[in-house]
Amino acid sequence: MSVEDKPDCGPPCTSRDDENVEKVHQAVLADCCQTNDEISEITDVSWSSCQCILIDDLTMKRVAAKFVICHDLQEDLKDDPQFLTKDVTGDESWCYGYDPEPEQQSSQWKSPNLPTPKIAWQVHSNFISFFDVDGIVHREFVSPGHTVNQKFYLNVLKALCESLRRKHPEKWQSEDWFLHHDNAPTHTAFSIQQLLAKNKMVVVSHHPYSPDLAPCDFFVPTDEAGFEMEAFC
Repeated sequence: MSVEDKPDCGPPCTSRDDENVEKVHQAVLADCCQTNDEISEITDVSWSSCQCILIDDLTMKRVAAKFVICHDLQEDLKDDPQFLTKDVTGDESWCYGYDPEPEQQSSQWKSPNLPTPKIAWQVHSNFISFFDVDGIVHREFVSPGHTVNQKFYLNVLKALCESLRRKHPEKWQSEDWFLHHDNAPTHTAFSIQQLLAKNKMVVVSHHPYSPDLAPCDFFVPTDEAGFEMEAFC
């Protein structure tokens, strides 16, 4: 007599039928970035069955996207060697009044009769700047408590047009310049698109997930910005 368990095929599997395989397939086609949990919730198929359908039935695997160079911008530069000199780029960045010290660096020796040393709170502000190869074209600070919504950004672009007309009249008159900002919802709102079309402002396409194409995150001219920040603080 054998004491080993007999093979058990288990209950018949109905969650991996053709209908559920097609449901999972359509969910992936709709958004290939969805997680297994999200697909399971959308299709009402168990997590393990979704996993089996994706791997075994659809022969899929999850891979990370690779960073690629934006070839169309390279082509624009090849077609027009002066392309970068015509670009006016801008974005919002956080500016800080000082670099806070760690607790160890800010500590100091104190006699019993002296008051406890104090340290100022870190001052920061949302700073918007637009610049080209010649320097800052327009800059302004967002008042504390305000957010950069489409109404606020609309006024910023109007001020940018006036600054460009005053500082670079040749660019403004020839209309031979480009605006570069990212794809934030504030920048792509309908009212913003209307203003850009009204002023014949050509926008350089900003590819998603391309932070290296947003210079304000890594480089802002500091001569005027530093002076302005000092005055603000």
